[in-house]
Amino acid sequence: MAPDTDHTEHAAPPEDLARLAAAHGVATEYRDGRRRPVRVAADVVIRVLGLLEVDAATPADRRRELAAVAERDRAGVPPGTVAMRVGEPPRPLPGARQLVPEDAPGEPRELRDELPADLAPGYYRVRAEVPAGGSGKGTGARSREVESTLVVAPATLPTSSPTWGWQLQLYALHSAASWGIGDLGDLREFVEWTGGEHGAGAVLLNPLHAPAPTHPVQPSPYTPASRRYANPLALRVTDLEAYRLADPATRAEVDALRVAAPGTDERARIDHDLVWAAKRSALELLWRGAGRPGPRELPDGLRDFATWCALAERHGSRWSRWPAPLRDPASAATRAARAELAPRVAFHAWVQERCAEQLASVRAAARESGMGLGVLHDLAVGVDPEGADAWALADLLATGVSVGAPPDDFTPRGQNWGLPPWRPDRLAATGYGAFRDMLRAVLAHADGLRIDHVAGLWRLWWVPPGDSPAQGTYVHSDASVMTAVLTLEAQRAGAVVVGEDLGTVEPEVTRALEDQEMLGCAVAWFARDESAPGTPLLPPAQWPERAAASLSTHDLPTAAGFLRGEHVRVRAELGLLDDVPAEWAAAAEERADWLELLRAEGLLPAESEAPTGTESAAETSEGPEPRDERAPETPRAPAPPDERAIILAMHRLLARTPCRLKLISPYDVLAEPRQPNLPGTVHEYPNWRLPLPVTLAELRADPRVAEITAAFRSGR
Repeated sequence: MAPDTDHTEHAAPPEDLARLAAAHGVATEYRDGRRRPVRVAADVVIRVLGLLEVDAATPADRRRELAAVAERDRAGVPPGTVAMRVGEPPRPLPGARQLVPEDAPGEPRELRDELPADLAPGYYRVRAEVPAGGSGKGTGARSREVESTLVVAPATLPTSSPTWGWQLQLYALHSAASWGIGDLGDLREFVEWTGGEHGAGAVLLNPLHAPAPTHPVQPSPYTPASRRYANPLALRVTDLEAYRLADPATRAEVDALRVAAPGTDERARIDHDLVWAAKRSALELLWRGAGRPGPRELPDGLRDFATWCALAERHGSRWSRWPAPLRDPASAATRAARAELAPRVAFHAWVQERCAEQLASVRAAARESGMGLGVLHDLAVGVDPEGADAWALADLLATGVSVGAPPDDFTPRGQNWGLPPWRPDRLAATGYGAFRDMLRAVLAHADGLRIDHVAGLWRLWWVPPGDSPAQGTYVHSDASVMTAVLTLEAQRAGAVVVGEDLGTVEPEVTRALEDQEMLGCAVAWFARDESAPGTPLLPPAQWPERAAASLSTHDLPTAAGFLRGEHVRVRAELGLLDDVPAEWAAAAEERADWLELLRAEGLLPAESEAPTGTESAAETSEGPEPRDERAPETPRAPAPPDERAIILAMHRLLARTPCRLKLISPYDVLAEPRQPNLPGTVHEYPNWRLPLPVTLAELRADPRVAEITAAFRSGR
């Protein structure tokens, strides 16, 4: 355990600093992964308050800031945004005088110091009178009008009938028709196939957010340039109407740009740069062939995104290094550049409109195939600090800050994700408009939404600029408003919501997810009874009902990787483990636990042998042979002789759980040992670049698919 996680390292903060931090949602103490209290160093609290423009460096500064807080409280200034749920009793709001619907026609409604209980879901403007200055006491006190946003949300999120489906890394699919990367044409074929043939009810995708349109292309779907717009690498070029209407010469030119499939051997990699170079050239040909649609009035969000893309092509994708006037989306220089680059702005807007068409086509195909739930999209926790959203919404983000996670037993140094957080104060002051817009953009093409790190709606770990993750603290958001906006937008879209709640989650978060009918996540490798001695694996009947369940995730070992110890082998090879023998021993113990559970459930015969392919390495606590530096990678341990039977048994156990949504992965079905992403690495491991080991046509014909999906079709 790193010293920074020891609560005895830091004294309690001064009382005035603690009060000021509490007033602005900055934590001076938190509980670690073992639920032990950890104090935050006073200098860290002061730095984070400074990032919120609250000066707390000296006692005099703190007195001044606390006086300002007290004055606002005495004056009764309402929060910038407040939330109510349908069915709540009237809520007192001193000074409230008028209510105006924000997003639907309606007459203003007079108020008298409270918010009424009979409001329909929606957004409202609340006009209130507060003292013009001072405490407001005494006769003749003048008043001024202030406005707040009111979010009225349904009590719960939409729900759906229990079902099962797939979790896909779309980029990893590949077919005879796709260009070196899985695309929306592959996805449409996939949902039509599995919905019609297997009765699958859902497909959960990796984030399809937009990267920068420059090289090198960011392969991680969790570090997007924008969460509001889609990834054009996912377009099926030959499905575009512009391709169908193009003249033969143009079509031949486009066809010649096609990128070959990445291959299926262990050395195969998806080349995002090559794919984007080809698709961008093809799209430009088709755009010109369609008459090169000229500049036109665009929605503000799309205009800003397309402008950023055009500027990034000229000045590079790091907007903080652009000429200073262009760093402001509203500047005269930016307006002039937009006019000068009008053809490129129009092109990028046209590409996004084509993405929207194909996303809608996939969703329609899922419905037509009989999927009961449909297509679920994944919402990343943040955006690239140099990306389009960070440029357009810079005033709403904490400049220079990165979110991450505090030190714990698994990552003693903590985690820095390199993503800037929302400024909670500025979101509140603007009625959470940017948060609404982002949710609407993703939900426009979704039947469901998975929210990565859902606890971030309550709090995020802020790492100040230049500091290590250990030198951070939690900053709290107004979760009542964040979840109300989410619930309202999800209800309007008719979308279910899955919250990724793995790891350390505060009890109030768990209770709120339950109250609002949000599905949590249940992953086989973590499904243990923490209250029992030795934390045994949970039998399937005891898995939670309110959950999306799976064997693994993109950040964890696949089924075959777990059985073969691939997750130990590769981390040992990369020097990511401090005690390799202990990791091999732990992996062997976990495999033994799983085999015991599968036998106890009658899913494996009692005489079934334990996996032997990695057992010898685990038993000797030495792992595989030392790496030959001349070889590209350490040889993998062989598959256990009964691996297929064990993986089938694991899926049958998953099918027995009461979880409302059960998700299977092609990686597990195909016994692919490599996981899509290895946390703690960037370039050391081929994160987000591994294709599936078979083509889509081969996947459709693989007997293991029929064998495993039968367990879910039967309902047993």
